[in-house]
Amino acid sequence: VFVNGKKVGYSQGASNDAVKNGKLNQMKQEDVFTLNAETPKNEEFGDFAVNVSSLARYSKMAPPAIAQAVSEFIDVEDCQVNTVAGFINFKLGNSFLNTIVKDIMNLKHDYGSNNYGDGQKVILEYVSANPTGPFHIGHGRWAAMGSALANLLKFAGYEVYQEFYINDAGNQIKNLGRSLHIRVLQEMGQDIDFPHDETERKSYYPGEYLVPIAKEFVKANPDCAKALTKDLTQEQLETLSSFAKARMLELQKELLKKFNTHFDNFYSETELHKSGKVEECVEKLKQKGMLYEKDGALWFKSSLFGDDQDRVLRKTDGSNTYLTADIAYHHDKIKRGFDKLINIWGADHHGYVPRMKASIEALGDDPEKLEVLLGQLVNIVLDGEAVRMGKRKNMVTLEDLIDEVGVDATRYWMIIRSIDTTLDFDIELAKSKTDENPVFYVQYAHARACSIFRNAKNERLNVETKEKIAPLFEDKELDEAIMNANLELLWSTEDEKSIASAKKLILKLEEFKPIILMAARNRAPYLICKYLQELAGCFHQFYTFSRVLTDNKELSAARLELVKSVSTVIKTSLDLLAVQAPERM
Repeated sequence: VFVNGKKVGYSQGASNDAVKNGKLNQMKQEDVFTLNAETPKNEEFGDFAVNVSSLARYSKMAPPAIAQAVSEFIDVEDCQVNTVAGFINFKLGNSFLNTIVKDIMNLKHDYGSNNYGDGQKVILEYVSANPTGPFHIGHGRWAAMGSALANLLKFAGYEVYQEFYINDAGNQIKNLGRSLHIRVLQEMGQDIDFPHDETERKSYYPGEYLVPIAKEFVKANPDCAKALTKDLTQEQLETLSSFAKARMLELQKELLKKFNTHFDNFYSETELHKSGKVEECVEKLKQKGMLYEKDGALWFKSSLFGDDQDRVLRKTDGSNTYLTADIAYHHDKIKRGFDKLINIWGADHHGYVPRMKASIEALGDDPEKLEVLLGQLVNIVLDGEAVRMGKRKNMVTLEDLIDEVGVDATRYWMIIRSIDTTLDFDIELAKSKTDENPVFYVQYAHARACSIFRNAKNERLNVETKEKIAPLFEDKELDEAIMNANLELLWSTEDEKSIASAKKLILKLEEFKPIILMAARNRAPYLICKYLQELAGCFHQFYTFSRVLTDNKELSAARLELVKSVSTVIKTSLDLLAVQAPERM
């Protein structure tokens, strides 16, 4: 019998008459089922419970009878076992609780890691923005979620490669060049502006962010800038477009680094076309009989593989669609040897998923290799009101948000909800230093733990005499005292609230392992945020009911070891989210 991955019992064999003469022996070896451990709503029942009701379909017995029959096979030291209805409840003894703390102290920041991924090679692609403007808030959510997911998957035994796909081919780059052209002419003193007609204006990027880039262009290319007129030559457009694209990409990379988001590779769509891989992929599909011509266009038979209709790969004017390059890009990922392709896309791309899976299958690969996480929007809330965002008008950029609330708060808030739900980002709350601010609440728990360790080595003050007292522990003594602490002393006090809060805290520490497993399996870093809130709450409660530093050095050492295990798990968790674990606040 295993509870949350920990072995707590074993079978005594089939000699039990109650089971032997019952119907439990109707179960067959090939019967497949899953039993999960959960926390009982009533703490008096136990610390963990297993619902065996799902076995009724195999054994033809009532759940209470199954629970009673199975429980008679469980023999484990220092653990009380009881049954209620179809539940088998386990009440762990002190030795189990002490072992949890010792495991954390021994494993340190490896505690909670697992081999669920079994070394699978994953390419995680996210953000992948056009280099035509600053990152908006949605990009920030993908950046935070993607980088946290990468850390989580590595912690769970995957080999992860992070990639940013640069959408630098197509008309948007030419439009960027034309937009920079207007800003450069303005910088040179000419009376010119963007079109006022809404339809024409959509072909430009009139944001103020191109003004400083125009200044840089004039400084770097004075002769070219002076030669510019309102009519652009093809050569001038290419020069402006290349300069703007390179500078925007550079700014994006700088912000990603500031935001603790690090990619292994930036993959250019333009280079993909130049490499010939797009045409090679089209030719491969053609040879497999997956393409046909209709109305002057080249079509892909994606409907054969679950798409709701066939898709155009090459338009009547001979140019490729976006889908053509994307098919070649994903095919290239598989050819590079990745076992799993994970993409983070906006929810508006949901219709794109079946056609990408169709292309993978049409090219002879397993479509299940592709896994797409569809993310919902972020609503910025300021002073209780939603802030409108728009790329081509006044916009709240990711950089604006980071400058306002900081990297840690921005990252934590971006990760705190499941990616498939809309996120309301409350700027004032994210900036606040109160318990209502989730990131402050968690970081303060870590800082409080570190403060306790500092106080253990600092001189004390006798409250009555006002005299200074020697530190409870010397520097060299503290670490050894904690590692060799007698954790049985945690349970020796007569203070029931202290014992109950310590037990609750340790059980919450044990939850970290299944939380990591569940978060990795479901690609859900937000579960770590939820866990951190609960762990911080348990720790603050323990601190309220248990005086850590007492005149009893042995008791203090035991409680300090528990505090150390808490700070270790909090820091491990925050590291996975790429959020700082401050030692002082």
